[in-house]
Amino acid sequence: MLNIFTLANGRLVQEEIDSLEELSQFQPIWVDLESPTLEEKRWVKQYYGLSIPEDVTDEDIEESARFYEEDNGDLHVRSDFLIADPDDPRHVRVAFILNQHNAELKSRGVLFSIHDEDVPVFRLLRMRARRAPGLIEDAKEVLLKLFDADAEYSADTLEGVYDELEKAGTLVLNGNVSDETAGEVLGLIARQEDLNGRIRRNAMDTRRAVSFMMRSRMLNAEQFEEARQILRDIESLDSHTAFLFDKINFLMDATVGFININQNKIIKIFSVASVALLPPTLIASIYGMNFKFMPELDWAMGYPYALGLMAASALVPMLYFRRRGWLK
Repeated sequence: MLNIFTLANGRLVQEEIDSLEELSQFQPIWVDLESPTLEEKRWVKQYYGLSIPEDVTDEDIEESARFYEEDNGDLHVRSDFLIADPDDPRHVRVAFILNQHNAELKSRGVLFSIHDEDVPVFRLLRMRARRAPGLIEDAKEVLLKLFDADAEYSADTLEGVYDELEKAGTLVLNGNVSDETAGEVLGLIARQEDLNGRIRRNAMDTRRAVSFMMRSRMLNAEQFEEARQILRDIESLDSHTAFLFDKINFLMDATVGFININQNKIIKIFSVASVALLPPTLIASIYGMNFKFMPELDWAMGYPYALGLMAASALVPMLYFRRRGWLK
């Protein structure tokens, strides 16, 4: 899918392109390619003179090669964006190419973005740019606003993690945690821990990309100050993620503690039963020894007497355990 974005009255306007002829009718500041076909790549190369490599969004690219500037002044940035899907949270690699001087379009810069699936941050920026005139002025502003929206998206996702952990805390701290509840809580905590780790990685990646833009001296004074504010926002996320890691560890320890308590209750039952059955076992062992005259044949009350004595010997320890409160 090939979308271009132009500025009209200070607003970002989106156009979906289906042919090379349509592409030549606009002067965009942002060209977005989502899972581009070979034909769409050919259109971009033919009209903009930009060749898109096949491995542009590969995950195994060297980290040191994710941010660089070409001899012609084009900036290349490869950044990961978070998709906080409750069922499948993941990162999507997006490749940005900032053509800062495009004489063919007679405009100051065009941002190209290539990715394999839709990114929530992109939708957020498109919605804001349509509603807020003057939010974006050039291609560099688009890239900067994308990273700004990415930091805010991470913050919103962190709020969701807080809410989910509150639910887990309510289940754990009510004092009555069954094995089924413990399993549910552990699953919830594990999912939130994974999401919290992804948020932290996403914040780190965004920090690196914004720092690269600041070092490249491509930003004017106002944009440079905005980039510094984005870095401050990202730094504020670090304390929240660290706090959530501590909270997750606490809930994990509490849940495992309740599981151990439940297991100890089961072991306690077997321990009490084994101790209570020791005297009857002793009596049965003595009664089963060989006698010169078998009690059950010589004495009519042999069996009832033995059974009664075994029952009494089992009852006395149980009464003692109950008095001490060990059966509660």
